[in-house]
Amino acid sequence: MPEDGSKPLVLIVDDNPTNLDVLVGALRKSYRLGIAKDGNKAIEFADTNQPDVILLDIMMPGMNGYDVCGELKQSERTRDIPVIFITALSAPEEKIRGFEAGGVDFITKPFYTPEVLARVNTHVSLKKLNESLGHQNIILEETVRKKTAALEEMLGATIETMALAVEIRDPYTAGHQERVAILACAIAKKMGLSGTQVNTIRFAGILHDIGKIRIPEAIINRPGKLLPLEREMIKIHPQIGYDLLKNIPFPWPIAEIVLQHHEKLDGSGYPRGLKGEAILKEARILTVADVTEAESSHRPYRPTRGIDSALREILSHRGTLYDTDAVNACRELFTKENFHFGDHSGLPGF
Repeated sequence: MPEDGSKPLVLIVDDNPTNLDVLVGALRKSYRLGIAKDGNKAIEFADTNQPDVILLDIMMPGMNGYDVCGELKQSERTRDIPVIFITALSAPEEKIRGFEAGGVDFITKPFYTPEVLARVNTHVSLKKLNESLGHQNIILEETVRKKTAALEEMLGATIETMALAVEIRDPYTAGHQERVAILACAIAKKMGLSGTQVNTIRFAGILHDIGKIRIPEAIINRPGKLLPLEREMIKIHPQIGYDLLKNIPFPWPIAEIVLQHHEKLDGSGYPRGLKGEAILKEARILTVADVTEAESSHRPYRPTRGIDSALREILSHRGTLYDTDAVNACRELFTKENFHFGDHSGLPGF
């Protein structure tokens, strides 16, 4: 019989020559056929040739059909191959045992040729359909991944443009929001936060001072010490940022993090005076990054203080104003891992 490689492959496992003859006669016109007369050879054939369906006798010398099916289902290479049991056993408990072993169907001896062909046709078609669906799912997942990546890239560019609008008005702190985002992401990664949380912190960090767009430039860029009323005006920028962002349908709580980035553990922060766990973890991390960057950098009203001064500030208030885990992670980044604000390795996608 000439082999047609385009035909599905059926493995027949039976030690009875008469049964083999009947099954071969029923299937040979429509399928390529493999023959195995014991369980070990059946497993070896299935692993090597990946048949589309296996017809498996239950009562065989050595391994019985249930054991063979169990072995096949344990292997990643053969677990998805449909197994149809062929047997003279008709008791319900035998069929239950076969389904529990992983079989998909039963054909009862003596064989009725049209039934054999119909059942094999059905399960070959189902297998092909499942494979097609699996392939389509892979294509769909890849399409969704690419679209999501493109949307995130567009979102990132939009957010960076929004942040730039603030920095144009405040040239003395240009780059502050990006540097805070870089440090906050590095802290979050060191603390073991998820990729989604790190990405959320990245965008919140870039936008955390967007509310300053409503603060008069004369106050933002004032070289001397701020007056009490001016300090109070500066304090409204988290609320303004929240109001600007709250209606944007971000998939993350960016607006709330921006609102909370000046809250302190002891309730002395603003604008809500939140305490402890009432402050989002992402916001607590962003606060530490914001204070560290601001304390270490130049400001119109004072010279650069440097990172050592910034670390002393957060360490002196660790657990009272600032999150302990975030402070510890920040200190280790600078003292043990040579972190610097130009290090983008903590950002998602780097």
